[in-house]
Amino acid sequence: MMPSAIDGYWVYVLTNKPRGTLYIGVTNDLIRRTHEHRAGLVDGFSKRYQLKTLVHFERYDAPRLAIQREKNIKHWPRVWKLDLVEAANPQWRDLYRDITS
Repeated sequence: MMPSAIDGYWVYVLTNKPRGTLYIGVTNDLIRRTHEHRAGLVDGFSKRYQLKTLVHFERYDAPRLAIQREKNIKHWPRVWKLDLVEAANPQWRDLYRDITS
């Protein structure tokens, strides 16, 4: 059973296609924030590149842990980021329905 996507702090990865452009973010409400990206309500990088597909997320109890993890992942080489997604989601499936059902 999946934990509630509104409890805790979340590091998430969005893309526009499998192995495409990646966006790494952090939020305290994964459903709301993913919806905002999908609806084009978040100006900037994710909107410019149409990054709407949720392909990875991780939950943390403390905001400082989530923020540090986000910073770490952002500094990784691209291949490590691709490996992170593919380890848990090899088909690059959109996980948004998983967190909203």
